[in-house]
Amino acid sequence: MSDFILTHYQWFKALHIIAVIAWMAGMLYLPRLFVYHVDAEKGSVQSETFKTMERRLLKFIMTPALIATWLFAILMIVANSETLMQSGWFHAKFLLVFIMSGIHGVFSKWVKVFAADANQKTAKFYKIWNEVPTVLMIVIVLLAVAKPF
Repeated sequence: MSDFILTHYQWFKALHIIAVIAWMAGMLYLPRLFVYHVDAEKGSVQSETFKTMERRLLKFIMTPALIATWLFAILMIVANSETLMQSGWFHAKFLLVFIMSGIHGVFSKWVKVFAADANQKTAKFYKIWNEVPTVLMIVIVLLAVAKPF
């Protein structure tokens, strides 16, 4: 198995990067949809459209991309476990990606809250949350590329 992973490592790395890009696109866009959805009248055509957009973004793009991100990451970790497990930057990156995955779960919950017309949060609340994945993404990329420690 490890020979297969090592032989195809660059493919796994490329697929990992593609999955991360798709996942991050959704993580950056979904809370922006929440910002606009807050102002839509419950039961309106606009609100129902936002519900459809949020559900489809989560179900067909974000969640599959999250799964693919983790799958290809695990394969790369298996191939480089000795080196990665001794690298401080990797531990920090792994923790931040784990936190990002948790935020994905929170966003999933909020999609359900909006679907039930039960949102109680303000547009400002979602604007703040719209920035959290951005900040995490920047730090994660800097850790992965610069490997500062």
